[in-house]
Amino acid sequence: MKISTILKWTSGGIEAFLGIPILGGSIILSLAWAPLWIMLALHIVTLIFSIQEKENKHGSILGIVTSCVGWIPVLGMIMHIVTGVFLLIDAYKAPPKETASVGE
Repeated sequence: MKISTILKWTSGGIEAFLGIPILGGSIILSLAWAPLWIMLALHIVTLIFSIQEKENKHGSILGIVTSCVGWIPVLGMIMHIVTGVFLLIDAYKAPPKETASVGE
């Protein structure tokens, strides 16, 4: 599995979790918005790997936007859910890593 695919599964799952009403917002507020900064960094890293591996990058770009507007109560929740779905779909659709056969 490619690194960008693993990062998309990870960041998509976390984004979906942060989109859970009340629970996600409580976590973000209790940690003084640190999860938004951490997710911003994770989305940038995922974007870099997606570009290098020539994979879809729109989920990572959406994640960067979400990290920037995630502090707005209802909009942030909606954006986290949408971004999580996009990233998980990107990860699911990613082509498998090509492997060489044993005899080559």
